[in-house]
Amino acid sequence: MEQHPVSTGTPIALLRIADGLIIHQALYAAAKLGVADLMQDGPRPAADLARQLHVNESALYRILRALASEGVFEETSPRTFANTSLSRFLCTGVTGSIRSILIFKGCEFNYLPFGEILHSVQTGQPAREKVYGMNGFEYLQQHPEMARIFDDAMTNFSELLGPAIAAAYDFGAWSKVMDVGGGNGMLLADILRAHPGLDGVLADLPHVLERARLRGFLGGDLESRSMLQPCDFFRDVPSGCRAYVMKSVIHDWDDERAHNILVNCRRAVPDDGVLLLVEWALCEDNLPSVGKLADVLMMLMTGGKERTVQEYRELLEGAGFRLNQVFPTSVDLTVIEAIPA
Repeated sequence: MEQHPVSTGTPIALLRIADGLIIHQALYAAAKLGVADLMQDGPRPAADLARQLHVNESALYRILRALASEGVFEETSPRTFANTSLSRFLCTGVTGSIRSILIFKGCEFNYLPFGEILHSVQTGQPAREKVYGMNGFEYLQQHPEMARIFDDAMTNFSELLGPAIAAAYDFGAWSKVMDVGGGNGMLLADILRAHPGLDGVLADLPHVLERARLRGFLGGDLESRSMLQPCDFFRDVPSGCRAYVMKSVIHDWDDERAHNILVNCRRAVPDDGVLLLVEWALCEDNLPSVGKLADVLMMLMTGGKERTVQEYRELLEGAGFRLNQVFPTSVDLTVIEAIPA
């Protein structure tokens, strides 16, 4: 029977939005199992896939059928499936792959706090802390396997976003840039490659820097132009650079702790230097917004928040900076340039 599109402004349209939960976890299952990898050479019967993956054939078929109805995979003949232009991004190692992101998004560390969303709404406190009895960063330090999943996802995000960020701002105007809280170093590597005359410092906690060494994004031809610097931005930000960049750091924290971080940055940034925040800058209209969804995620996971440009302006002014200019990127993030006031 032919299906007709659902009219907007109806109860059914709202239910379709709610079905996103089902699609979300079906994508997680497909990503975790590596189904798309097994179809890179062509269509495969669900029975063959199930045998190779050691899963229930009927259950796997139902997952693939549901995803095919959304354009992820295609049922080319009864119970036989092939990749589509969307499902190829579930493959390992292909350009634009988001497999690691979807594995992280569907795992218990990211998924379980959504079951406690009312706790955050009622108290203003992160639901993840209720679920695990500690904040997420403490949990990752105590659970190396989950930290690896998290790190893989953040690397995946950086692969998607890093080149666009590096191209959106003239980092080369500064002789040396420090990526504060820069994680595995992939963004810094993208910035250094895009601006050959620039040197870089990756600053983060010692155990994070150790993972960065193992990842090796700042090795090879970038080794002579980069260094690693231990840093706890709640205590102190190292000096020695003119430009400081922080990507998706301030959004992790409430206003009080964000202020603390920015004050420490102000102590490090010289009077002729610059602080560059890479964040979602929320619009104030009713248009679809990745940042507004990320804001709910931050509420549940870290107690942080996404902010408007005006909110960043006020936060920066309170820490001794002046918001100078905002640079859009091709991936919806913005580079917020702040100079010492």
